Amino acid sequence: MRVISSIIAGHNLWLVCLAAVVCIAGSTVTVRLLERAMRTEGLQRSGWLFQAASAGGSSVWCTHFVAILAYQPGTPVTFDPILTVASLAIAILGLVLAFAIAAATRGALTAVASGTLAGLTISLMHYVGMAAYHVSGIVASNGAYVAASVVLSVVLSVTALTAIMQTERAHAAPIAMFAFVLAILSQHFTGMAAISVIPLASAATNAAVFEAMAVATAGVALFIVGTGVASQMIDSRARSENNRRLHHMALNDPLTGLPNRTSFSERLDRELARAEKEGHELAVIGIDLNRFKEINDFRGHSAGDQALKIIAGRLTECVEGGEFVARIGGDEFAALKDFRDEDVLLDFLGKLEVALFEPLEIDDFRASAGASIGVAVYPHDGITAETLIGNSDLAMYRAKSELNTAVCFYESRLDEIARERQALARELRRALELQQFDLHFQVQISVTHATICGYEVLLRWYHPERGLIPPLDFIPIAEESGAILDIGEWVLREACRRAAGWQIPHRIAVNLSPVQFGQPELPRLVHEILMETGLPAARLELEITESTIIADKPRALHILRQIKALGVTVALDDFGTGYSSLDTLRSFPFDKIKLDRLFMNEVETNPQTRAIVRAVLALGKSLDVPILAEGVETDNQLELLRREGCDEAQGFLLGRPGPHEEILQYDDVFTLFETELMAKTAERA
Repeated sequence: MRVISSIIAGHNLWLVCLAAVVCIAGSTVTVRLLERAMRTEGLQRSGWLFQAASAGGSSVWCTHFVAILAYQPGTPVTFDPILTVASLAIAILGLVLAFAIAAATRGALTAVASGTLAGLTISLMHYVGMAAYHVSGIVASNGAYVAASVVLSVVLSVTALTAIMQTERAHAAPIAMFAFVLAILSQHFTGMAAISVIPLASAATNAAVFEAMAVATAGVALFIVGTGVASQMIDSRARSENNRRLHHMALNDPLTGLPNRTSFSERLDRELARAEKEGHELAVIGIDLNRFKEINDFRGHSAGDQALKIIAGRLTECVEGGEFVARIGGDEFAALKDFRDEDVLLDFLGKLEVALFEPLEIDDFRASAGASIGVAVYPHDGITAETLIGNSDLAMYRAKSELNTAVCFYESRLDEIARERQALARELRRALELQQFDLHFQVQISVTHATICGYEVLLRWYHPERGLIPPLDFIPIAEESGAILDIGEWVLREACRRAAGWQIPHRIAVNLSPVQFGQPELPRLVHEILMETGLPAARLELEITESTIIADKPRALHILRQIKALGVTVALDDFGTGYSSLDTLRSFPFDKIKLDRLFMNEVETNPQTRAIVRAVLALGKSLDVPILAEGVETDNQLELLRREGCDEAQGFLLGRPGPHEEILQYDDVFTLFETELMAKTAERA
């Protein structure tokens, strides 16, 4: 009751209300700034803590002095300027330290420590300010009320800081603000109720001047509070703009500005839900540019980027209501189209086709990227996003393989083969890691001397579920996916390692893929493997096809010369099929020519085939290059080759491919086999 009586009887009530307004405004801004500080780190946190303490300290100080000026002691009053300024410094510095403790760590003890310090700061500021308040009279204090004012300030400050640390709760900020206001006002007016003044002079207190000072002080306080509000508004707007920018970056392609893969996935999920609800169809369209790589490779990345921007702009112009276009990555785009009439879908696809095939004007050249477009339709071709995207990709790949068709709709019968190839490609990537590959060896013999002269190394894939997968099924997939590089390196290293341990130093022949041959570091890799395994270079023969050379002849011949310089022999494989260019034989001194097995299939029945075989053998003789015939399966074929002067032969008649352990287990196996061959040759002779 004494506190209330002191406020009503001993104060100017409108200035008390002004002090309360300053306190509420200042406390609200202080809490908001402190919350912001707790969500930041480093120097940024320090800056927000200083602003919060400045706003809080100024609000406490201004509330105190406006309320002091509202007090009516009935006697003249003066202020000590030094103590007045000191009280402001105490308020700001004390709250800086209290808020820093609160922001450092979260927990009950931290809330108590920081709240206690904040409460003591408010009390200390009040009583230093009261020490600056000089009246012409005798001042008496009630110790109980002084103590109560300090306790109220500490308890309510602890409550405020505890609430601020629980920012995840919905009402934490209002509770903190209310507690902070009560901490300041209860401390001040309880402290004021503790004093009583016995006037010694009756001169006027100049109330009008005090009111002006109170209003000015409140104005300064509100200005400081406004500064804090402005800072928070600027920061909030900057954060909002940054969030908007980050959101845009997360959902849009930075180069073209089109929605990206994430945005496409989210839109597809929404459109599928809407299609199911409204009962209409939805087309998922996959787009892959056909000649973008050519533009990028021959004109540079800058031209490639310009091409993508132009195409993206055209695709954007195609989009109307119920349509969506995104860049998925690289030269891949995707689109969505909801429809009830198939003609509407066909019109949209027509617009896309025009936009994608229209020539591009880039700097000083003109080009056309073209595209392959695959379409899968909900619900006929799938009801989930993953299924529809996968089926549109399959249709797109089919469009890419068909020279005269730009747009293909998904057809399960036709695209199942592509799906199987994709599954095989995924399993192929892990086959090497899971040790599912093995090497088989097929013998190569000298037709003239009936002796073993080497073995061709053949790759086998033993799949745990599919069983033995033929090389013709997985080698092309490995070449398309790039997995052939790791697989080919493993084959070369493993073959050399095994051959290095043989007691009889037979030669091994290893096939090289055109993809492997496209790597400029191939000669270095061959040299490293030979050094690592200890296999003499003369015992390694690398087999390449003519198509490998034709792709980039100068570079290919340079790599071949580097390999040959290591002492490794080089054989031209599958001669007689494909190009079979005599210029290739003239350009590089091959150590061997391998006659394709197709000729052996018809050499006994077809005179033209027999004539070609004779011509190739004669060519080898004239070039002084040994000829090896593949696919020898009958005694008559072997006899014909011997009669025509063929150097070497390989085929099921001479030995089927087999695992390393079966073919090369004992040295006497070689001797026995060679003896049998010599005997057969002698009989025919």
